[in-house]
Amino acid sequence: MRRFFVLAALILGAFVGLIAAGNRGWGPIVITREDQQKVILRLGEVRAVTSPGLAVRVPFLDRVRVYDRRWLHLTTEALPIQTQDGEQLMVDNYVIWRIDDPVAYRRSFPGGINDARERIDRAVRDDVREVIGRHTLTQVLKDARVEIMREITRQTQEALADKGIAVADVRINRTELPAGTEQSVYGRMMAERGRLARGNRAEGEEQARRIHAETDREARVIVANGWRDAEITRGEGDAESTRIYAEAYQTAPEFYAFLRSLEAYRKSIGERTTLVMSPKAEFFQLFQGSGFVPEPKGPAPLGDPGSK
Repeated sequence: MRRFFVLAALILGAFVGLIAAGNRGWGPIVITREDQQKVILRLGEVRAVTSPGLAVRVPFLDRVRVYDRRWLHLTTEALPIQTQDGEQLMVDNYVIWRIDDPVAYRRSFPGGINDARERIDRAVRDDVREVIGRHTLTQVLKDARVEIMREITRQTQEALADKGIAVADVRINRTELPAGTEQSVYGRMMAERGRLARGNRAEGEEQARRIHAETDREARVIVANGWRDAEITRGEGDAESTRIYAEAYQTAPEFYAFLRSLEAYRKSIGERTTLVMSPKAEFFQLFQGSGFVPEPKGPAPLGDPGSK
């Protein structure tokens, strides 16, 4: 039993020694923490990329390079950028990134993390300047700010994908006007808003005139259609009245002849009216039929204004 315990102690001590040696970087065991990723090199060539846990290497022959696998934060300095409408802005931003492919990262940045930061900063600056330069001041500050940041993030991801770097987000931290230009910028913005207001007002007045013209035209068409329908209705009424008169006349022609004669007398003979015609004229046929013939009173004096 004593030999067994001594042997177990020796094995345990050897295992602990191997782990300690692995932590120091010269033992056969490679320990990778959760926030690390390690590349095992043999004669300068990549042999393996470790995951969190234990790995094995050949001492004195294999070398280990340690890379961070956490998301890292990089803040850039403010730089002047000109918008599409000619305004100058001071813009700074930050980037959330990490090493996604340690092999490509090692190949792209042999100088280490400082080279990577410089490359990321340059890529982000180029994308920020290019995207903001295609938008107006109002869009950058308010209308399209979220879309602008998404586009910058997408372009930066594409630019750094083959470098072993993954970009999670690019955010605009601050957008300010350069010192001493606020008043001039505000003046131009007010002038632009005034121009837009005048344009909108003119457009509204033009639409109002067009609506009034269309309304007047529709009103004239409606009135004309109404008069047309009224004339059609009146004509149909006159035709119906004529038909009724014709039928009634056929039923009692003498009576309706009498009525028409009375109507003719009513319309023709009024007060202060003088008629000069023969008593036997057809106009007095009604009186002749009744045995009454009006006595002639002689011709009217010349120049009498009431004579016809």
